[in-house]
Amino acid sequence: MDTTTTAGPATGSTARPGSAPPPPARSRPHGPCSLRVEPWVDPAIDQVGHDPRSSYVELFWLPVLGPTSTLLLRRLADGLEDEPEGFDVDLAAASRALGLGGHVTRHGPLLRSVERCCTFGMAQQLDERLLVRRALPPLNQRQVGRLPRDLRLRHDALAQETAAAGVKERRRRARSLALTLVELGEADDDVERQLHRWRFHPAVAHDALRWARTEHSQRMTVDPIG
Repeated sequence: MDTTTTAGPATGSTARPGSAPPPPARSRPHGPCSLRVEPWVDPAIDQVGHDPRSSYVELFWLPVLGPTSTLLLRRLADGLEDEPEGFDVDLAAASRALGLGGHVTRHGPLLRSVERCCTFGMAQQLDERLLVRRALPPLNQRQVGRLPRDLRLRHDALAQETAAAGVKERRRRARSLALTLVELGEADDDVERQLHRWRFHPAVAHDALRWARTEHSQRMTVDPIG
C-alpha cells in the first residue's frame, strides 16, 4: 500500500486549497503634515511682476492656474507679508481653509495645487521648503493666446498702456540726466555719448539733449547768473 501523504499548507496559512492568496494590505499614501514657506527672491520679476492679490492675477492668471492654485498663492502672499522671512503651514488647516477638506494626501487637491504652482514657475519646492514668488510675472504670449477672447483684448490693451508708461518714464529719466550734464557744462556730443553709455536709445538721447538745452536756456533767462 502507498503510504505517501500530500503535504498540507504551510503553517499559519489560512488559504483554502485551490483559492487565491489574500491581497496584501494597502496603506493610504499620507502627505506631509506641514510645509515651510519662504520667499523666492527674484529681483527681475519682483520689479515687473504683479502681487498675487492684484486684479491682474485675478483676471489673467486665474484662467491659467485655476482657482485653487490662485487662491493658495494669495493666502501664501498674506503669510509672507506678515512674516517676510518665512513661516510654517499646517497643511490640514490650509486645506480646510481652501475648502478642500482636512485630509491631506500626496495626490490630494492641496498638494496637486502646490505642484501646479511649481509647474508654472510660481513656486519651487526644495525638500520640505516651498519658495514662493512675491510677485507673479506677466503672462507670456502663448498663455495670453489661450485666454478667452474678451480677456485677450483686455490684456493687449493693458500691455500697450504699460509699454507707453514705460517709454514715458524712460524719456523723463533721460531728460533729467541730460539736464544735469548740461548744467555741469558738458558739450552736446559728450552729453549724447554719456546717455548712450547709460543704454538710452539714440533717439531718446537726442530728444533729451534738445529738451535739456531749451530748459537750461529758459532757466538762465529767468534767473541769470550774477
